[in-house]
Amino acid sequence: MRLRLSRMLTAGLLVSAWSAQAAPPAAPEPEAKAQAPAIVLANHRAVYDLSLAEGGGTRSVESARGRIVIDFRGDACRGYTMLTRQVTELSSGETGTRLSDMRSTTFEGGEGREFRFKTTTLTNNQPAAPVDGTASEQGNALTVKLKGGPKPFSVDGPVLFPSEHMRRLIEAARAGQSTLSVKVYDGSDDGKKIYDTFAVIGHTETGPAAASGSTRDKPLREGSLAAMPHWPVRLSYYTEGAGERTPIYTLGFDLYENGVSGALKLDYGDFAILGDMTALDIDTKAGRSDKEAGKGCTP
Repeated sequence: MRLRLSRMLTAGLLVSAWSAQAAPPAAPEPEAKAQAPAIVLANHRAVYDLSLAEGGGTRSVESARGRIVIDFRGDACRGYTMLTRQVTELSSGETGTRLSDMRSTTFEGGEGREFRFKTTTLTNNQPAAPVDGTASEQGNALTVKLKGGPKPFSVDGPVLFPSEHMRRLIEAARAGQSTLSVKVYDGSDDGKKIYDTFAVIGHTETGPAAASGSTRDKPLREGSLAAMPHWPVRLSYYTEGAGERTPIYTLGFDLYENGVSGALKLDYGDFAILGDMTALDIDTKAGRSDKEAGKGCTP
């Protein structure tokens, strides 16, 4: 079983001309309506320790532990690179212990029109075939090419890549939207799946996260992030289709205005896993060219 983070998340776990915000009423004359500050996704390295959530579900998994390390770099001019290492150990009285070690590298163009990915996985120290490919937006369609796989395939768009999805979530949250429904492609699993996603976004919160009375997500309760606006998000992933469907899984997290995520919870229905941020390093000097995005910035 491969767990997903932010593919965002950050996801994604990270601005194009499209906006989820409805057109605002005309600003009074002669003053012009102030523009919202540009969305700048923080260059950062985050570490999350994993554990089994208490209660809920049928508890088909009796214990869980592991760690996710994410290194996210880039800007709207040069594009975004994300390196992910995720090691997870799940234990069950029925199936025994299952150890998964997943390593993923992705690159997403700054305009969200191209995506490259490579994922390798070990399960109980046995390697699976790597998933290696590219995806590109061509007109109103997405075309995916997998190395060593069948011929390229295309699906109708629009389809978002992880970083652009993160931007849209932040745009929607800033605009006060309570939901966002989009198609997402992140190259996960076998690289052949397009996901329908549905996000429920809570009200803006400022100040330390709700877990301030505990030791969870300690890096988010210190420094500049302690006062940064953030929103509780519940993001459900579905297989493509129509009508009422049950989500494959649901990801809960606190989305910060710079694209960092905390309070992680991956809910698979019969069990859920928590992610506790134990370390966060933010490069405050990187990503400055994002502020000039839309003004003819160059790599």
